Amino acid sequence: VRLVESGGGLVQVGGSLRLSCVASGFRFDDYSLGWFRQAPGKEREFVSSINWSGSNTVYADSVKGRFTISRDNAKNTVYLQMNSLKPEDTAVYYCAAIYGRNSRDASSYNYWGQGTQVTVSS
Repeated sequence: VRLVESGGGLVQVGGSLRLSCVASGFRFDDYSLGWFRQAPGKEREFVSSINWSGSNTVYADSVKGRFTISRDNAKNTVYLQMNSLKPEDTAVYYCAAIYGRNSRDASSYNYWGQGTQVTVSS
């Protein structure tokens, strides 16, 4: 099982980034996907999740209206479009997969990627 994130980097305040996460080794369609982030000295926090079909999405209040999660089951890929980035969005972003329903609870997820760094400079 592998989840490989990409698309992180350094961006200025107000800029945009699109994260991708490619999955392999499990039946992608059976899993909901989530994005989490962890800033230095802080606990990992929920960002967004999407169910298997893409019909249900959930966002943390801190990113609602700025971030959009989507998935392409044909490509085994989940995306996180991040717009209007703020310095407080700086963190390592992780994608994760959970069998069945999507969730905000990191401990419920079955598989995790290695993370990609997002740095928003002011």
